[in-house]
Amino acid sequence: MRLFGRKDEEEEAGGQDEAIAGFWTWWQESRPRLDSLVAEGEATGLEEWLAPAVAAIHPELVWEVAPGKEAAHALVVTAAGDAELRPLAHRWARAAPAADLLWEFHPSRQANPQAAELAIEVGGYAFALDKLMLGLRVPRNQPRVDVSAYHPIFAELDEETRMEATLLALDWLLGEDDVARWVGEITPATFQPIDAVAAVHLPAVVADVASGYAEEEWVLLQGQTATGAPLVATVRHPLRPVDHPLCDQHIAITLPYAHRDENGLPVDGSLEALRDFEERLVARLLKLGDDAVLAAHLSTEGHRIIHVYADPTGDAAIHAKELIVSWEEGEPRVDVAADPGWTAAAPFLT
Repeated sequence: MRLFGRKDEEEEAGGQDEAIAGFWTWWQESRPRLDSLVAEGEATGLEEWLAPAVAAIHPELVWEVAPGKEAAHALVVTAAGDAELRPLAHRWARAAPAADLLWEFHPSRQANPQAAELAIEVGGYAFALDKLMLGLRVPRNQPRVDVSAYHPIFAELDEETRMEATLLALDWLLGEDDVARWVGEITPATFQPIDAVAAVHLPAVVADVASGYAEEEWVLLQGQTATGAPLVATVRHPLRPVDHPLCDQHIAITLPYAHRDENGLPVDGSLEALRDFEERLVARLLKLGDDAVLAAHLSTEGHRIIHVYADPTGDAAIHAKELIVSWEEGEPRVDVAADPGWTAAAPFLT
């Protein structure tokens, strides 16, 4: 039996925790000044105060002050679509003080109920959402909506600015996390797509697609390894890091099995033993609630590899290491590593 982990990951996590705690200490001390600046509409002053404090957590995090849902204002500190930073933003929000009448806190941009009325300046032109038109396509049996976006000013903008404006509009309409969940290909266009609809209809289309994936599903995939060996995988579907933002620890459980067919896949007693192991693993993970998720397992060349993602502050890795002690077919192993972008499961992501 072999157990693998990385001490530097614990040190990095500890450093992030200290940075987050430092931010909230600074926040409480700076509240009087921040409240005054936001009341006076002093955007430059807020920039001078907030930007260094957020950058001290991580320089790539993005912040903004937006209208709140319950409070007057919302402080948003977001990874801005960077999957590697999403867990950090969510840990920042989890450590936040309770919302009050003036401030609430979010780790991603929230949908704006008045999105249709919003307008900002983009590249020197007025970007009003009520003039944004969308071509929407839902691929067959896929949990996503592909979007082609057109606005009259897009012909005057460069490609990068068109994309930035489109992403901002989608965040207004759906909220940043639902964009990550349900929006697939995004194409800013300089001509209006055929059968385009007003942008305000996007939330209803997404809600309809999402209703088809309300229950947990698993899909069976077949393929080959890099050496051409047959591979069979069972994968949670949809599988998306945004649904489990604090599960940035990857736990790979490797179980060699003795009974295999001519393709190297498990049969007979080995298949039964693998099923029993997974049932016991799932039972333990269920007790952890949102702290862990079984993402996928694959079998090839006499080995079953089980991919689990977990909150590193929880006990999922401990449970995995305890369970493999009873495995009797060869030498099992557990590899534990930080993986906020879910790169180890990249072939299986929706």
